[in-house]
Amino acid sequence: MEFRETPPLPALRFQVLGPVQAWLDGRPLALGSPQQQAVLTALLLHAGRPVTTQDLVDGLWGDRPPTQAVAALRTYVSRLRAVIEPRRETRAPAELLVSVADGYALRIPGDALDVTVFENLSAEATTARAAGDLHEAHRLLVRALGLFSGRPLTGIPGPYADAQRLRLAERQVAASEDMCAAALDIGLHAEVVGELNSLTAEHPLRERLRELLMLALYRCGRQAESLGVYTDTRKLLIDELGVEPGAGLSAMHSRILAADQTLTLPAAPVRDDGSPTPPPPAQLPADVSDFSGRSGLVADLSTVLMNATGQAVVVTSLAGIGGVGKTTLAVHVAHRVRTEFPDGQLYVDLRGAGASPADPAVVLGDFLHTLGVTENPDSLEQRAALYRSLLASRRMLILLDNARDAEQIRPLIPGVSGCAVLATSRSRLAGIPGAQLFDVEELTADEALSLFSAIVGEQRVAAEPEAAMAVVTACGFLPLAVRIAAARLASRPRWSVSDLARRLADQRRRLDELQLGNLAVETTIGLGYGQLSTAEARAFRLLSLIDAPDVPLAAAAALLGVDDDTAEDLAEALVEANMLECFSPGRYRYHDLLRLYAQRQNERIGDLEEQQLAVLRLLDLLIPTVYNAAQTIEPDDPLPELLSSLTSPGLSLPTSGAAQDWLRSEGALLLSAIVAAADGPGDLQRSAIDLLILLYCLGPDPTHGPRVRRILEIMGRDAQDRGDSAALARVHFALGTLQSVTSDFQGAEHSLRRSLEFQAPDDATIFRLATANTLGWILSVGNRPAEALPFLEQALAISQVVGTPIGEARLISNIARVQHRLGMTETAIQSATDAVAAARTSKNGPYLAHTLYQLGVVLSSGEAVEHLREAHQLYQSQQNPLWEGYTLARLSSSLLAAGRHAEAAETAGESLTIGQDMDSAYCQGLANAALGEALLALAQPARGLACLREAHAIFTRLGVPEASPVADLISRQHTEPLPTSPPAP
Repeated sequence: MEFRETPPLPALRFQVLGPVQAWLDGRPLALGSPQQQAVLTALLLHAGRPVTTQDLVDGLWGDRPPTQAVAALRTYVSRLRAVIEPRRETRAPAELLVSVADGYALRIPGDALDVTVFENLSAEATTARAAGDLHEAHRLLVRALGLFSGRPLTGIPGPYADAQRLRLAERQVAASEDMCAAALDIGLHAEVVGELNSLTAEHPLRERLRELLMLALYRCGRQAESLGVYTDTRKLLIDELGVEPGAGLSAMHSRILAADQTLTLPAAPVRDDGSPTPPPPAQLPADVSDFSGRSGLVADLSTVLMNATGQAVVVTSLAGIGGVGKTTLAVHVAHRVRTEFPDGQLYVDLRGAGASPADPAVVLGDFLHTLGVTENPDSLEQRAALYRSLLASRRMLILLDNARDAEQIRPLIPGVSGCAVLATSRSRLAGIPGAQLFDVEELTADEALSLFSAIVGEQRVAAEPEAAMAVVTACGFLPLAVRIAAARLASRPRWSVSDLARRLADQRRRLDELQLGNLAVETTIGLGYGQLSTAEARAFRLLSLIDAPDVPLAAAAALLGVDDDTAEDLAEALVEANMLECFSPGRYRYHDLLRLYAQRQNERIGDLEEQQLAVLRLLDLLIPTVYNAAQTIEPDDPLPELLSSLTSPGLSLPTSGAAQDWLRSEGALLLSAIVAAADGPGDLQRSAIDLLILLYCLGPDPTHGPRVRRILEIMGRDAQDRGDSAALARVHFALGTLQSVTSDFQGAEHSLRRSLEFQAPDDATIFRLATANTLGWILSVGNRPAEALPFLEQALAISQVVGTPIGEARLISNIARVQHRLGMTETAIQSATDAVAAARTSKNGPYLAHTLYQLGVVLSSGEAVEHLREAHQLYQSQQNPLWEGYTLARLSSSLLAAGRHAEAAETAGESLTIGQDMDSAYCQGLANAALGEALLALAQPARGLACLREAHAIFTRLGVPEASPVADLISRQHTEPLPTSPPAP
């Protein structure tokens, strides 16, 4: 016998026979917008041949291309290169997408594209059939059609995609005809009737399909139905086309009427005693009609199983959380490949997630009975040996569903090649030598919507697409949850999709909503929870106290109150049980519905003290770590005095880069810890507010504004109830800082004044210094320099008392801005220059960036360019996007004054993008003002005035003085002639 090894899957794979997708080393790639995917599609389907730029433009937009079509095309190609040619640490990127003359070519191996594999398999099937190998022809065609995962090129726009979609759909139907014909050749008439019914319903005018359906029905003994197909087809052809059936269909009709003996297959074999040989076992559960997505996983599994002809039995295992669709996927794949196993398919539910898993000895007894054994041996070992002997000469597929562990399925694995085992389990069955393990994850958003639409109906979903997306998102893209939600909606015709979305929006009730009859997400998750040890169940609950995307190992150890090694053991045990996920070493996360279940268990157990202690332990780790980051990023900064007494050393962050990376990667964790502490007692809240203040002083992030505001409101009410003046002072300071970075300057002034009211007026503390300085800056922004100056001078006096020379540099630069607004230009420049000089002598990069920024603002515009460029580079290296945006806006104004209009416009555009990303209205106003003025200078008056009007609206809403000069500039455009051509470069 010739053995074939399973071919290795190519590192880079593309799919066009369905939604356009790509994978690199098994990881899905983000292919961008539909237009960008259309460019990729055209390059893929040209199979390495060059495609001109014009052909790509015509294929994407037809005869109505946009003005910047070629530029857009180049952008799409550049982005595609970045996606499919990533740099690796171990090797340089391969040049796959290359420029060729006036166009591009995508050069990939043939087996990396599903349509190429489809054509090759179809050609091999034709050769096999011509050689008389009918089983091989059928097998190859089943594999070829298995590559389709929906309508080819789903969602891809453009004339080229439309034409290719029709071509590929025609190839699919033609291959389906050939596959059904091959199935009839080898006696699979009963199995193919359903497929032919579906195909004829979808393609009612294809006579070849009707002919095959007639033959399949006739061989199943359903002669009347077979003749009825002819009658219906003849009427349809006459009504629709005015023609009679063709020769092939008419001949089939005549042969059936004449009971042509050549239409029947040879008689089934008989045993020596004359009795007919029983049919092979076919125990697979029914496949679902609405199976959606997972095309890559289906193809990979099918390839492995269909190549089960090596020297060892093929064992594959699907692992995933409860409700992720492991059984549905396994059954679907098993049906796709079952013709590869002519000796039958065995199936058993091993009940591994329940309280009483199936006994392997009992399962073997049932299998042996199915295989014709009337008296079973007594012991497990004897039954396993007999089972292996019976399967030694057979080619069978064994589906072992819902296994508990490797020990349960090991006796059920055949001993020789030819057979294949497909097992499913909540845990990864890593104890089976040679087993190929596949992790089943939740559906993608598109796959979940497709499943939801298949159950609910496409019209209901199309009418409320946003609500439908909200539903599947609330379901965590978990197939079981999506099915339950969809079934509830389908059974309630008076509900809208929005009604269901509103019910699922309440996280506290979401698990209650996701149940229907005997199906319930909570019950399914509970089966896995019930298998955990006491320590694992405690870990599962406590880690859910932090609602962050993931939890690093150090944080997990703090929450659990154990060392890192013990925490890792517990977390990995949860990962093995698929109650927790680990996508990178040392970082753990929940599926959304599993987190809700864990949080519900916390509520049910009700050990509030243990939960609060866990959060306090986490804060005891995070606060000193943020302190360490602050000391590294801003050495000698006095602000950490705000923190509560440190109780642990925290994590070491020896370099500024390491500190910034940690703050960026753990930003969600830090905010989630603050949220978890907000509902706790006073000591928890005080620690949380100190952490929040330090975070906002290190790097404010306006995008978290609404969430942080809600936290502060809770803490403020609790502090008011306790009469805690110190906490109220900190809450109002944090709120004022938040309002300042979200451009709510009036609110910031009110909050900061309130903070000062709760502080002793004669206290020379760093906290009062910080409050007075921030209030002075807010008043300066509001063009109230006379009011701002006393607060800044008060802050400077405190700084001199407590001895913070580096802090003085920053304060002096703020005072310089006030002096500038008071018309003291020379004094302001000197103050700002002195502040920069003082900052340069320190190692405090953020303070140097701030003083350079202030110097750039008070200088005459042309002289400010280099100072602002340096400030921008510093803010960029410090990963402080908000101040990076401010600086770019100021730099744009300076470039304008220097006559560098095009550069100014580009710089202002960068600032505007940052302002929009950071949701900073003030930054957007500054950027629009500079951009508008630059566009006017570049003879683009319409765009320029639009930007100026947007800037004026923002500045007016914020109540800042920049509104006035922008209004003057707008009014001048109606009285002064605008330039008619851009200046010379």
